[in-house]
Amino acid sequence: MTKSRHQAAPDWPSGPAAAVATLPAVEGESELEDAFYRHVVSGMRNGVLAMNREGRLAIINQEAYRIFGIEPGPRDLGRPIADVLRPHPEVVRLLSNVFDLHLLPNRAELRLRLSGRVLGYTLSLVRDDTGQVMGASMFFKDLTRVEQLEERERLRDRLAAVGEMAAAIAHEVKNPLAGIEVMAGLLRRRLDDSLEAQAVLTDIIKEAKMANAIVQEVLEFVRPIRLQVERTRVGEAVQAAVQLAETKARRGDIRVDVRVPHSLPLVHGDQFQLTQLFTNLLTNAYEAMAGQGRVAVAASTIRMVDDPECEGRETREAVVVELADEGPGMPREVADRVFNPFFTTKPQGTGLGLAIVRKIVDAHDGSIDLETVPGRGTRIRVTLPVKAVSELTNQG
Repeated sequence: MTKSRHQAAPDWPSGPAAAVATLPAVEGESELEDAFYRHVVSGMRNGVLAMNREGRLAIINQEAYRIFGIEPGPRDLGRPIADVLRPHPEVVRLLSNVFDLHLLPNRAELRLRLSGRVLGYTLSLVRDDTGQVMGASMFFKDLTRVEQLEERERLRDRLAAVGEMAAAIAHEVKNPLAGIEVMAGLLRRRLDDSLEAQAVLTDIIKEAKMANAIVQEVLEFVRPIRLQVERTRVGEAVQAAVQLAETKARRGDIRVDVRVPHSLPLVHGDQFQLTQLFTNLLTNAYEAMAGQGRVAVAASTIRMVDDPECEGRETREAVVVELADEGPGMPREVADRVFNPFFTTKPQGTGLGLAIVRKIVDAHDGSIDLETVPGRGTRIRVTLPVKAVSELTNQG
């Protein structure tokens, strides 16, 4: 019987070789062939790992280490898979049951609890020349960015549907509200000798104005954003937002630390819309912190990936603005919905502030991410490309 290429040997290699860790080659086998095999696995843009029947790690490449967020160990090979992947028990459970499954998952998805990454994976059995199962392999890819882009598309579809309905309702409500306000004003002038009637009519006018303002905000939200694009300094938009936010929510003793370097590149954006974006974020932070604590605003540059599936993962320059507050934070179920229109936890809120933020970010071809822990505050990260995709296309 021909010897199997991947037999469990007692002497395991001391660490990853040529960017991929594998079992040692069978004695007498061509070193050139073995090196070629290792380079093939290491060059894969997918994560690759394999284990033998005893559940010990036999193969792992650098992309797998990166996706799992673990440091390569000098003696990972030969260790139980449960030890190497201890931070990810969901993956360990999946691999532990692989030899008992009648139908192995193909192109399935799994979310890592520790990092929140979404993996697309396929499991396969490794057989020797006689067809006997000698191990199992897992091929996987980080689909987190793809999942985020798909969620953005789903959100846009939901916003379009909600927007059409809200616009129709708002138009129907706006005219009666105006009539109520006018008629209450006329009646108040005719009953100027009745203090009780004056107080009731004043309340009616006040509530009608408030309702009209909400309707107006809904109409503004559903109206398509038409950007007045120019080369814009993000720092100027942030500074203007700091001043404007104080007129919309009580700041109290909240300290605002702004660290936005003047050397940041100019972004292809709308100064007014960007100011509104940061104003809404600051206003939300002020309302959550109840006049106490600190808000930190910082900015830097990164290279953002447009299409994680494209060859070479082309990138473009972007400005990242992070706003971190010391508020109460929020539970996961709330954080998942804060950017949805009309969702609010505030008694007097409209649920449109952060929805408008998302809409402005999308209009600038950017992205927004939120991290929050109950009792430990919230961090929002806004990524704005320096050049829009259309501008890059025209230049090309």
